[in-house]
Formats: sequence, structure tokens, C-alpha cells
Amino acid sequence: MTQEQTLHQFLDTRVTAAFAAIGCTDAPALITPAARPEFGDYQANGVMGAAKARKQNPRELAQQLVTKLDLSGIASKVEIAGPGFINITLDPAFLARRAAAALVQESLGVPYPSAQRVVIDYSSPNLAKEMHVGHLRSTIIGDALVRVLRFLGHEVIAQNHIGDWGTQFGMLTAFLVEVEKGVDADMALGDLEDFYRRAKQRMDDDPAFANTAREYVVKLQGGDAQVNALWRRFLEVSMHHCEAVYKTLGVGLTRADLRGESAYNAALPGIVADLQAKGLAVTSEGAQVVFLDEFKNKDGEAQAYIVRKQDGGYLYATTDLAAVRYRVDTLKAKRVLYVVDQRQGLHFQQLFTLSRKAGYADDSVALEHVGFGVMLGEDNKPFKTRSGGTVKLAELLEEAVERAFVLVSEKNPELAEETRWEIARAVGVGAVKYADLSKNRTSDYVFSWASMLAFDGNTAPYLQYAYTRAAKVLRDAGEFDANASLQLHERAEQVLALQLLRFADTLNLVARDTAPHHLCAYLFELAVVFSRFYENCPVLKSEGALRASRLQLCSLTARTLKTGLGLLGISTLEVM
Repeated sequence: MTQEQTLHQFLDTRVTAAFAAIGCTDAPALITPAARPEFGDYQANGVMGAAKARKQNPRELAQQLVTKLDLSGIASKVEIAGPGFINITLDPAFLARRAAAALVQESLGVPYPSAQRVVIDYSSPNLAKEMHVGHLRSTIIGDALVRVLRFLGHEVIAQNHIGDWGTQFGMLTAFLVEVEKGVDADMALGDLEDFYRRAKQRMDDDPAFANTAREYVVKLQGGDAQVNALWRRFLEVSMHHCEAVYKTLGVGLTRADLRGESAYNAALPGIVADLQAKGLAVTSEGAQVVFLDEFKNKDGEAQAYIVRKQDGGYLYATTDLAAVRYRVDTLKAKRVLYVVDQRQGLHFQQLFTLSRKAGYADDSVALEHVGFGVMLGEDNKPFKTRSGGTVKLAELLEEAVERAFVLVSEKNPELAEETRWEIARAVGVGAVKYADLSKNRTSDYVFSWASMLAFDGNTAPYLQYAYTRAAKVLRDAGEFDANASLQLHERAEQVLALQLLRFADTLNLVARDTAPHHLCAYLFELAVVFSRFYENCPVLKSEGALRASRLQLCSLTARTLKTGLGLLGISTLEVM
């Protein structure tokens, strides 16, 4: 097995070669982890399909395959089960060699695939308002994908496509001027939600103010220095709010990652002109529209993708086209991920289709909508405050930390208060993030304080405690021979080593499917098998080479848990 292959890739290569050796070159050589321990470690499937195509008895074909399957020194047992499944149990010595190699590698044995330049568009708050729970999923899913892809060696460019342009900013800057005449502006902007609400009310109630706001839009778009200064001041205050949330969440977005809608404003006339020149955009009721035959309504009419309104204004659809062209031409991206609510699915299908027709992204560039579901309250309705208002993300995280502090204080009242708050911050924020990331991102999920803060089950506190437990074993052990050979005599040791070696395959799966929940499921299973190992294989009470071997398994487990949780953006603690 080469360092360039994961365990799954290596076995798949061997099984594929065996299929080819018996003349099944088109057979699906599917390797999957065994469903139950009695089936071994892996199963080789695909025999039934190949046997049906060849009109041959599946078990006979499986026997032919096994005779050609070269797993000497790799598997201790290969068995045919049922109608033609092939069960593979890996050799403990092989597992020990692979685990020992992972121990001395900073990458924990994870091979690097061919590197790509990847752009990930995520978080994307509207700077007219404070971040609310609706921004949570995009922000933390995107952050996890950035971390995983970078760990795998890809060059990742984060793009925070903020909503910082449009007619609403004329209203807001006009109201800022009006407010500053009477009160301190910093105080007025202390609550962006309230500021926006008051500005909107002013716009609705006073036609004169509405006219002024529209004039400010024109001035803003025309580059008026005074209005632009007000706009930048408003953005600065807005970003200060966002950055406070990012810091609490442990999200790595910085000012350097900002590229708002305003950044593409100058390119929009050229986008429309280009689409016209290519015969894609046509005039329809005074607007410039691209009719996409690939998307038709129930009457068979092509869907309209509007790129310039009748009044000459542009839409976010036009801005998104400019962003695609920028990301491909300027950033040289080969894969572009859009972490956006899945309810925007049709828009992205149309955007990607038009981008390819216009030549902004050819087939060598992957354009992917990483859609996600909605966070629900325990009433199975969109998550709201008790009064029915929008839940501010900063307030949600503050409540998470306070709830965690109560739990930590109940479990460890002897700890200093400052230490309990430190633990509470890691546990509370980690719990909110993990509860989200552990769900299939395309699904809606119910937000529940009780389940997410539990110290058992598939939760962040459980995994954080598993790391703390492994780290404590290593501290209590003191010095040991880190170069001692691994001994995997007990089945619990072998299962733990195997799970540790599946880390690389899990990260590849997360990167391929843009699905962090695979990593959550892996880490939970790792914590479970480590607990079984710890219960069945005494570590500190063992002696000599056996003790050193088991301590190395503890070390690799701790490092893998810490790394895996870190890739999810979740902190670990030495004491809980």
C-alpha cells in the first residue's frame, strides 16, 4: 500500500485487479466497510451484478475472484458469504504498520490528492442587518469545508459575498444623516436590527424622506464622495458586528475574504453587453432577459433569467454572473462551491447553465451549489424567538455558553470560575456547531438545547470529553517509548486501529460530497470504539511493550479526535 492511497483506495485497486483478471473489466468493484463485526472489516461487492451479466453462479464467480485476489500480507482472512459477498478481515500486522506510519506523520497518514484551487462562497450576511440564525449554517458548513479541503492540500480561497449594495443602502445612509443630527450615531448603530427597522418605517411613512433615499441611491451608485463615506462607515459598523460573531464561532473569515456585491458593480454593464453580443440576452418588456430553454414552465415556455430591469437596474442574478467570471478568470478556480440555502437551488442551476453558455466557466471548472436545509424550532416551524422575531446569532451563542456554564458547574463545581467559563465557551459554541454539522446538510433539523448539550450520544460534549479522556491517559502515563512497535492482539485494539486508518477516506468523502456530517459520524464512531478499547484493554495497568503499544493507540486517537474536531471548527479541552 502506497502513501498516495487511502485504505479504501488500496483495497478497491486490488479487488478491481482481481475482477479484471477473471475477465470482468466492467464489473463494479465496490468495497464497503462491513456492516457487522462478524462480517470482517470490509466487503467486496459487485459479484452478483457481474454473475448476472455472465449468466454464472455468483458463488462460483466469487470463488474465481478470491483465487485472483492478492491480499497476501494485507488480509488475515477472506471468506465468501451468502450468495456471493466477499468478506475481508485485515491482518493485525498490516493494521499495526499503517497505524505506526500515521503516528509519525503530521497528516495522520492522510495522503494528499492532486491539489486544486477551490473558491468557497459562504456566510454572505446582508450588512443592513445583524447576523441571525439563518446565517449559521452557511457560515459553519463553509468554514468546515475550507478547513477540510486545506488539510487535504487544496488551495482554498474563501469568498464572503456580502450584501453591501442596492437600494436599501440609500435608505440607510439617508437615515444615518438624519439620525446624526439628533443623537450619537454609534449609539444608533449599536442595534442594526433596530436601526434598519426605524429607517424602513421612515421610508414608508414620509414620502419626502423616500425621495431623499432614492437620491442617495443615485449618488451612491454615481460615486458621490460624501455618500460613499457614509456607506463605508455603515459597512464598518456592520462588519464589526459580523466579526464579533465570527470570533465567537471560531470561524476563520477575515476582511481579506470580503468581496461584496459592490465589488462587481462596475462589471455589470459589460456582462449585459457581452450577453447581448453573444445573442443570449434579448429585450423583453423593456428588460434584458436570457431565456433558458433548459428550464421550462408547465406550459413549455423557457424560463426568464433577467439580467437588467426595465428601469436599468441590475439584479443579484447579474452580480452572480460577474462573480463566476471573476472567480474563473481572475482567481483561476477549478472548483467553485456556493454554500447557500437549498431554496436557491433553481437560481444556481440557471446561473451555472448560463455561465457555461456564455463561456464564463467551461467544463473543466466545477460549479457546485452546496445547499442546506432550515433550522427548526421544537414546534417544527422555522426557528424564532418566543415573540416570533428573528433570533440574533450573537444572542444564540451567548445563551449556549451560559447554558453550558450551568452544566459544567454542576459537573465540576470545584473548578475555578474562570476555568468553568473557558470550558463553557468551548462546550456551548461547539454544541451549537456540531448539532448542525452532524446532520445531513440537505435536511431540515430541530434545534434542541437538551440534545445538543448532552454529554452522551452523538454530540460535541461527548466527543470533547472523549478527547479529554484520551489526553488524561497520556498525561497520567508520563513518558513512554513512542517508538515501540504496535501490538494488536485484542480485537478491540484492531477495531480501533482500523477506525483510525479510515480517517483519510472520511475526509475524502467530505471533500467529494461537501458533507461535513460524514466527519461527525466518523468521529462519533471513533469515540465509541475508543471507549470499548479502554474498557477491554487496560492501558496504564499494562506493562512493558504492551503498555507502550496501547499508549500509542491512545496518542493517535487523541490526535485524530483533536484534528477532526478542529476541522469542524470545534475546540478541544485538556480538562472538562
